[in-house]
Amino acid sequence: MTSLEPGDTGVAADTADADAPRPLAAVPGEGVLGRSYRALSIGIVSVVLLIAFEATAVATAMPVAARELDGVSLYAFAFSGYFTTSLFGMVLAGQWSDRKGPLGALTAGIAAFAAGLLLSGTAGVMWLFIAGRAVQGLGGGLVIVALYVVVGRAYPERLRAAIMAAFAASWVVPSVVGPLAAGAVTEQLGWRWVFVGIPVLVVFPLGLALPQIRRLAGGAVKKGERRDERGDRRRIRLALGISFGAGLLQFAAQDLRWVSFLPGLLGVALLVPAVLGLLPRGTYRAARGLPSVVLLRGVAAGSFIAAESFIPLMLVTQRGLSPTMAGFSLAAGGVTWALGSYVQARPRMEPYRERAMTYGMVVVAASIAAAPAVLIDAVPVWTLAVVWAFGCFGMGLVISSASVLLLHLSAPEETGANSASLQISDALSNVVLLAGGGAAFAALGGGTVAHASAGSAGGSHPGAFAAVFLPMAGVALVGAWVTTRVRAASS
Repeated sequence: MTSLEPGDTGVAADTADADAPRPLAAVPGEGVLGRSYRALSIGIVSVVLLIAFEATAVATAMPVAARELDGVSLYAFAFSGYFTTSLFGMVLAGQWSDRKGPLGALTAGIAAFAAGLLLSGTAGVMWLFIAGRAVQGLGGGLVIVALYVVVGRAYPERLRAAIMAAFAASWVVPSVVGPLAAGAVTEQLGWRWVFVGIPVLVVFPLGLALPQIRRLAGGAVKKGERRDERGDRRRIRLALGISFGAGLLQFAAQDLRWVSFLPGLLGVALLVPAVLGLLPRGTYRAARGLPSVVLLRGVAAGSFIAAESFIPLMLVTQRGLSPTMAGFSLAAGGVTWALGSYVQARPRMEPYRERAMTYGMVVVAASIAAAPAVLIDAVPVWTLAVVWAFGCFGMGLVISSASVLLLHLSAPEETGANSASLQISDALSNVVLLAGGGAAFAALGGGTVAHASAGSAGGSHPGAFAAVFLPMAGVALVGAWVTTRVRAASS
């Protein structure tokens, strides 16, 4: 692995891109808010903060938007449209960043993200709203990968864990305040303002971050480097395959009729070869080093998010909580997730990073397995908030550490492609495990709980919820084993 210290582009002086700005010399020992990094750190963390606010706010406003646009039947596609295009954006950002640096991908991504919000916020029909979400997803995919490349290029290795912890911390306030703020805006001004108001806020972080990205992380890795043009075009074709395949698979999972078997089969046929071509060789057999890091990200995120998605529904339908109170049961998780990320960023934790990741995945598995205990009436509802807070702490240890390890194991010219692989693993695992969990939930009668009150004969389906949580706990335990293989084999 090549460490990018301030002033070092990761290549020798005779191969450096003459057109790329040279970073200023950093003060030895300074942190992410030191003179050399302050503007960049504040700028990129502000971008993540706005993305976090958007994610929590849009989820709150979405049901109102779907009803007003007479598109409740298409509700799920407002989410899947975002997901499928973000997969393509991730691969495109990796190629773009490795070829020309992350500045262009990040700028285009934020522009597409804002344009998608405006399109959705001004839509008069549901299909146009979904189209806006798709444009927004393309931008989101570009942004997240470009930010990883910025971290890999601009910050020395000793500071990367700290900036990843700052990314995690930037989700704390949105996770608590976002739903309340979005709810108030939706009720007082209308749901459209939740979408059209956010793009205006992007101006400040862009103005602060872009000049610093150009200075610290701009330009190609090597001047005149001969790229594998055929390989680049192949990755773009695979990215299209993975997006279409994921979209078809989600469509089939949302419609369990036998006629949906054909699009589901076609989705798998597109998805499998695309995934094998885009992820590092050996990912699905947990080969040591980078492949296991990428696999771990998918296993951890997929199992946890698939389980978390059913918690509000379980609390509302099985224990009679209001949607607001059910959402607040997860609020503490934002704080403990940031705390776990903070812990892994401490310098003294570096020698124990792999062990901390193993402990983190065990805690995640235990939390997922314990969550359905709230289905028992004698168990206080508040215990779920405590259990999930511990699970989020484990996720903070694992997710941030996986990002740090990925950058550690990536050469400068591979950071974009490898960062895209990490995000693809995350997103694909989410959709596959959500589809599997959703199918099991529906098969055991869970689909009727949304139409019945808690405690009624039609509203009590504890087995349907257990069929989601217990398998996901098993997947998380597999992740605990994968953490033992993230260290690269000794040469």
